[in-house]
Amino acid sequence: MKIIAFNGSPKGKKSSTSIMVENFLKGAESKKAITEQFFLKDKKIHHCIGCFHCWFKTPGKCIFKDDMDELIEKFISADIVIFATPLYVDNVTGLMKNFMDRQLPMAEPYFEKDEKNNTRHPLRSKKIASFVIISNCGFPEENNFEVLSHIFQRVARNGHTKVIAEIYKSQGPLLNTPDPNLKPIINEYKKNLQIAGAEIVENQTLSENTKKSLKKPFLDPDLYTQLVHEHFDKELRKKE
Repeated sequence: MKIIAFNGSPKGKKSSTSIMVENFLKGAESKKAITEQFFLKDKKIHHCIGCFHCWFKTPGKCIFKDDMDELIEKFISADIVIFATPLYVDNVTGLMKNFMDRQLPMAEPYFEKDEKNNTRHPLRSKKIASFVIISNCGFPEENNFEVLSHIFQRVARNGHTKVIAEIYKSQGPLLNTPDPNLKPIINEYKKNLQIAGAEIVENQTLSENTKKSLKKPFLDPDLYTQLVHEHFDKELRKKE
């Protein structure tokens, strides 16, 4: 099994998103999966200009010759694709949105109906990967991912596939915390991510126990909010 992760965090390898992906992939590798992670911030990806050359003048090929050629090849080669992004305004980052927009050459211009009688485009490739979504945010509660979840369910529908796992983590900045008191909590979460990666390889789904473990907050939301406000006050005082 080949699992390819596309990381849309502007912070790249130093991000909380990367910590989540790395541990998930570590678990997948323990079950002999072949894995790769691509950091979109390090790739040259021109934004889509909606010219539709990839549909009518050069079918399947974009007019921009950049790193998307390689990334689309990797995407098509995968059995499982991971979309990894921090939450930006209830959505993906700009880096991830560019990457998703530039996948237009993978589709054909015609219309077809899915099993629910909704219209979508046919795909050029017959090899279709399942999706795993990984995201984190700085807010205290997990319900902040509701919009993101809906978006990727629609993206999966349009991509003729399904989302087999959604891993969302509120209080995401704590993944990079130097606080020794929080280290045991963070380390437990990393182990649960590794379990999740292993389960996806073996079962293409997550057990209810693993889902529950991954949803457990690092801190009580009110306490987390208090600590965040104290941090903001400290940072603002530096400017005085």
